[in-house]
Order: sequence, then structure tokens, then C-alpha cells
Amino acid sequence: MGQHGAVLFDKIVRPALYRLAFHDPELVHERTVTLLSRTAPALRPLSPVYRTDDPVTFLGLRFPNRVGLAAGMDKNGRALAAWPALGFGFVEVGTVTRHPQPGNPKPRLFSLPVSDAVINRMGFNNEGAQALADRLAAQGKPGVPLGISIGKSKVTPLADAVEDYRFSLRALHPYADYFAINVSSPNTPGLRELQDRTALAELLAELRRTSAELGGNTPLLVKVAPDLTDDALAELLEVCLEHGVSGLIATNTTLSREGVAPAEAHLAAETGGLSGRPLTARSLEVVRFVHERTVGRLPIIGVGGILGPDDASRMLDAGAGLVQLYSGFALHGPGLVRRVSRGIAGRPC
Repeated sequence: MGQHGAVLFDKIVRPALYRLAFHDPELVHERTVTLLSRTAPALRPLSPVYRTDDPVTFLGLRFPNRVGLAAGMDKNGRALAAWPALGFGFVEVGTVTRHPQPGNPKPRLFSLPVSDAVINRMGFNNEGAQALADRLAAQGKPGVPLGISIGKSKVTPLADAVEDYRFSLRALHPYADYFAINVSSPNTPGLRELQDRTALAELLAELRRTSAELGGNTPLLVKVAPDLTDDALAELLEVCLEHGVSGLIATNTTLSREGVAPAEAHLAAETGGLSGRPLTARSLEVVRFVHERTVGRLPIIGVGGILGPDDASRMLDAGAGLVQLYSGFALHGPGLVRRVSRGIAGRPC
């Protein structure tokens, strides 16, 4: 397919698949993942066009480049073989929960093309941790490092959250190159309370203990909200350091609506987490704060509002070791993966 095929993909196929400015953006998303899951072999010839070889070592793992797919795009790991062909150096699936769940009522995904943003209140819709484990056992891993994001089931009381996470960790431990501990989604009631010192300390202690019992040293990373105050974030970092967390993912979506274009004010009234361009500055601030506060002791994956090479470069300058794309990729397609990975290639890790 080569360069010509990539141009056709970007100019003809990609607008139909990735632009979320449609009547039903969730349907577009679902059809995209379904199509990619079915056409992964046909996408492999695109790999030399989209892929950037810029190997780095991070978290003790070897990554072919620094640009990853963030959680939320392929929750159930259905299109794992397609993502490396589109240039990603690693893939994070999920968030998955112990119990299968449908998520929040529809509509729950909204495109804001003028603001270069997305609002979602999906609510961890997924087939469950065991279903993902079964799929990985049957189909294998993607050929690049695989992160798995785990969260709390909506039906599980907050008091029982630890066992919910432990179940998912045990089920998926044979397949994950790292785990993302999602305690920061705004779309599961009470979830962000797990970022508080006592609750987070208990959760991390038990997950570390469970991981040790399983005989592995799979890195555990905590995904944080961009809406924490500096004091709350500093306290969270203390807990993470005390419990030997491997790193942080900064950040999740925001409840703020700052940066939404006036023309899309009616959409800003929708509940849910905002991602994309309005999140760029705040995500960068959080990454810088984490890096400076911990003196670089906590490796960081930077995510949130990365829509070009300059955004990614600033994330790395602030202290991130890797970056992830979600809204930018959904809105602009795999050409963004190529531009970002080439734009930051060659930087020291």
C-alpha cells in the first residue's frame, strides 16, 4: 500500500472513521474499532509509513517509540493488531472492570470540533476483565508493550473497591506489560474518592501485595485527575512514593469547561469529562508538578490535549517519558501519530 495508500487512508478513509463530528459519535467510534479489528492484516503494509523507529527504555520495558494509544479507544482489546500498524509504540486497553457493565445511558459521547475537544460520560462500558483475559489468551498481544487500565465496577460499593481491582489484576496479570490504576475517571460515582490518602494507600498496598503473590513485578501506574489541587496532588504523590508505585499517568479528563469555544457552549453543559485542546495546558502543569515534586522519582506518561509534535515536546520537557493520544487521534487520525512520533524522535529518555 505504501505512501500512496497512506495518503488515501488519511484523505478518504480516515475522515469517515475518525472525525467525531457526526450525529452519533459513539456509533462512529464503535464502527471504527470493529473495522480495524477486521482489517488489521490489510493495515500491516501501512506500518512503514506510519511507524517511527525511536526505541526507548521506560519502566524497564523496551518501546519502539514514545507515542501510545490511551485507554478508552479500544476498551475490550478488539483491534490490538491494528494499532502498531498505525504507528503506535504501545497500546493501553480498558478501562476494564471486574464485572461486565453497559456504562451510562446514551448519548454519552459528544464531539466539539471547533474546540478540538471531546466530552464523554461513558462510564467504563466494557465486557469485563475476564472477557479481556480470554481474548488475549486466544488472540495474543499486539507486538508492542501492552498496558491495561483497571477500574471499579459501578455496582461495587466503594468499601469493596479493593477486591474489585484485585480481581482484574489477577485475571489480567499474565498479559499486561503494565497496569494503569484508574482512580480518576469522573464518570463512575465516588471513584475519585479513591485518590484520597487513606483509600489510595489501602488500594496500592493490596495491589502491590497481590502482584507479589502472582510472582511478577509488572509496573503499577496510577492515573490521576487534572482537577486535583496542588495540595491534594502532593498528598497523592506521597502515597504513591510510600507504596512503591512505578509511575503516574497524567492526566485523565477534566470536569472544567475552560477553553471550550463559545459556539459550543451548549455542548459544554453536558456532564462528563472533557478532553482534547482545552486540557493541554492543565495536563502539562500536572506533569511538571509531578516531575518537580518527586524530583523525577516517579516516571510519567503524559496524556491530555496532545494534538501535535509541539504539545508532545512540551510534555517531555516537563518530565514525561512517554506520551499518549486519544482525542487528537480520534479527531485527526493516524497521521497525527506519525507527526508526533517523528517530531519527538531522538530525544533522550
